[in-house]
Amino acid sequence: MTTPPSIVLFTDFGLAGPYTGQVKAVLRRDAPGCDIVDLFADAPIGNPRASAYLLAAYAAWFPVGTVYLCVVDPGVGSDRAPLIVEADGKHFVGPDNGLFELVLRRGANTRVSEIAWRPATLSSSFHGRDLFAPIAAMLACGEAPATREHAPLRHPLWPDDLTEIVYVDHYGNAMTGLRASALSNDAILSVAAERRIARAETFASVPTGAAFWYANSNGLAEIAVNRGRADTGLGLAIGSAVAVTT
Repeated sequence: MTTPPSIVLFTDFGLAGPYTGQVKAVLRRDAPGCDIVDLFADAPIGNPRASAYLLAAYAAWFPVGTVYLCVVDPGVGSDRAPLIVEADGKHFVGPDNGLFELVLRRGANTRVSEIAWRPATLSSSFHGRDLFAPIAAMLACGEAPATREHAPLRHPLWPDDLTEIVYVDHYGNAMTGLRASALSNDAILSVAAERRIARAETFASVPTGAAFWYANSNGLAEIAVNRGRADTGLGLAIGSAVAVTT
């Protein structure tokens, strides 16, 4: 018996309040045999640009066939198109606002379609529940929703590696949009107040309270403080600039 694909949630809905729960209720109803993976419920709020770099890095860890339900959608209710993006055997469902820019750019084989299917009731403010979740469930169940050809909005001025903080985890570690593989081992990351931060392999490689950057487990350059918080200690938040020097 073939195992159904997982549906991976990547949203800025948060876990407090009803939004994530309502989306999962639709997925349980429409794709009851599929595993639902909570990847991010705290993607950068209303920030498709920063989220695009996170999505591209973290999507790499799931197998071919995975369906990603991706909702960072400040333009919900506008004329932005709802998309299905196929990239290297995976499906991404969400808004046409740049969220899939890095997935498309880094994919070897990609295809983009606009979702033509509509539910009987579509709210103006919750397409994650009413439109994107049913489509993700259809794809996971092997169904082909109605689509039409579409050329997505592209963002050629967005860099391949973003010199900004794109996420702060609950430990206070600050992920950049830079792939660590694009940086030399002796690269210095400079942040607020011209604080210069060198690379270390692990937290234990530096003294307690020392700041450093390292290649995190998902390939991004991440700034941390051993037994401390990089966000409060270094004044870092999503959107903070990071300069690279050697």
